[in-house]
Amino acid sequence: MKMITNETEPMELFETLAQLREETLASIEEAADLDALDAVEAGAVGRESAIASARRGLGQMDAERRRDAGRMINEIARDIEAAAAVRREQLAKEARAAVIAAEAIDVTVDYVSVPSGRIHPIQQVIDEVCDIFIGLGYHIAEGPEAELAWYNFDALNTPPDHPGRLESDTMYLDYGNPEDEMLLRAHTSPVQARYMEEHGPPVYIVAPGKAYRNDTVDATHLPVFHQIEGLAVDESITFSDLKGTLAEFARQFFGPTTRVRLRPHFFPFTEPSAELDVSCFNCDGGESSCRVCKGVGWLEMLGCGMVDPRVFDAVGYDSEAVTGFAFGMGVERLAMVRHGIDSIRHFVDYDVRFLEQFPG
Repeated sequence: MKMITNETEPMELFETLAQLREETLASIEEAADLDALDAVEAGAVGRESAIASARRGLGQMDAERRRDAGRMINEIARDIEAAAAVRREQLAKEARAAVIAAEAIDVTVDYVSVPSGRIHPIQQVIDEVCDIFIGLGYHIAEGPEAELAWYNFDALNTPPDHPGRLESDTMYLDYGNPEDEMLLRAHTSPVQARYMEEHGPPVYIVAPGKAYRNDTVDATHLPVFHQIEGLAVDESITFSDLKGTLAEFARQFFGPTTRVRLRPHFFPFTEPSAELDVSCFNCDGGESSCRVCKGVGWLEMLGCGMVDPRVFDAVGYDSEAVTGFAFGMGVERLAMVRHGIDSIRHFVDYDVRFLEQFPG
């Protein structure tokens, strides 16, 4: 830019300043970052800039020319400073946006995916059976899995020479002294004896839980399995009440058209005793190739009977005043029949492909 002197004509000064303004504004728009913008602004209006040089030359001009030239210089400087301020704000926003984009975390994306769990089919059956009996007015009762032989056998009218009391059948923790033998319960029936010791009649309970026996693992046996046993004790309970209760359970669990039948059997703690069969829910006995009943039409489901009076005597009940019935069912058996499972081992193999078939 030319030095402004007393001889500088107003038109020449205006053209020089206008050229400076246009060149500087263009450089401001092209500035790629804040450092480049600061350099452009300093070169245009800083101490060593052309604008500063022009202002210093105003002193050599007469009063009239100095006033006009000063006004033009100030206008050009304000335009440059205003444009620099706008561009600075734009570059600052772009810089912040770049940092945000680089450091952003998309909180809508699951960077760690944990599959949701499922309720095991055995627990599904336990929950469903318990819900059915709760709806019939029963309560849930529980007891220890490490049990005294008294509650596992003697209180349930099991004689000392019963084969189930041998070590070959029962998992003992302390074997040999009948007074304090400790074992892993062979069924959940001890819960019934314990409950009756602590509660007077009437009693309506179901007792779900694990049971343990020295069984070899095969398609239908496991050393650890699950049972649900039930007990009803009250005045004037009859065998008809037992059949009606189990028939209602079967209809709710297997379907509304399910029929039941009772076959004579023997259990030490019930008299009379019976096995309960349910009609095949898959074919109702009409197909010889049925995968569920194999054409028989009936499925053996559980054991039951009227509580033996000696069981009432063992827990302190008056066997002349009350009667009752008891039943027990294998949970794995219920699940296998309902779902057509051919081996009980599937329940303990921890195969996710098997478990995924039972969403619950």
